[in-house]
Amino acid sequence: MAAYMPPETDPLHITKVAFGHTNVEHLAQRLRERGEEGPLFLTTRYLPKRHEEIVGRGSLFWIIKHQLVARSPILSFGEAEGGRVAIFIDPKVRLVAARPKRAHQGWRYLEHADAPTDLGGDGTGMAELPPALLGKLAELGLV
Repeated sequence: MAAYMPPETDPLHITKVAFGHTNVEHLAQRLRERGEEGPLFLTTRYLPKRHEEIVGRGSLFWIIKHQLVARSPILSFGEAEGGRVAIFIDPKVRLVAARPKRAHQGWRYLEHADAPTDLGGDGTGMAELPPALLGKLAELGLV
């Protein structure tokens, strides 16, 4: 008799304001540079209670100018200096279809069903556009 396996659930994501970044191109460049220096991580005070739903499957969605504009896959959680928690992310930013999102402090959960879709791979050619142009189109509500 085969062992019972619970159904695979959708990943859970978190959102965070890209503080100090005025556009997605600047964010992507900064994360790429930091990723060259070693493992890329952000710190937070507390491990998300729902971290098991996030790790290895979910992403950190970035908010710039009140828009969800990009995501970074979350690779793992670990310990950081001073008793803080490290959120290890992939340094390659994935552009998403921009969606309005109010700014907030810290991070917030984002259910998979509510997450914006990645740009590209759908034949539209959107992924080939420069990030700055995509950001401007998103500001105008055109993508």
